[in-house]
Amino acid sequence: MMNLLQAAAPQGQSSLSFLFMIGLMILVMWLFMWRPESKRRKELQKFRDGLKKGDKVVTAGGIYATVKEIHETTLLIEVDSNVTLRVDKNMVVADPTK
Repeated sequence: MMNLLQAAAPQGQSSLSFLFMIGLMILVMWLFMWRPESKRRKELQKFRDGLKKGDKVVTAGGIYATVKEIHETTLLIEVDSNVTLRVDKNMVVADPTK
């Protein structure tokens, strides 16, 4: 298939079209893979930074809890009455009310 394209185009244009196709593939990957993932990560970090006492959260392990205390890198969450856990902030993945 590539030989057919090379035969149809002059020698100088085949390398130019190859570079264009590579650039187009990188652009498509950026639009459909990297950009949405980056946006999702920023929104999740904004959610974690905005946590406050009393917020309802879900951890990466699927534990539904309420925030009791907030520290720089950890949270104290209440799972049930008088049952608290200390978890890393990065393990909080969702707000169950949304």
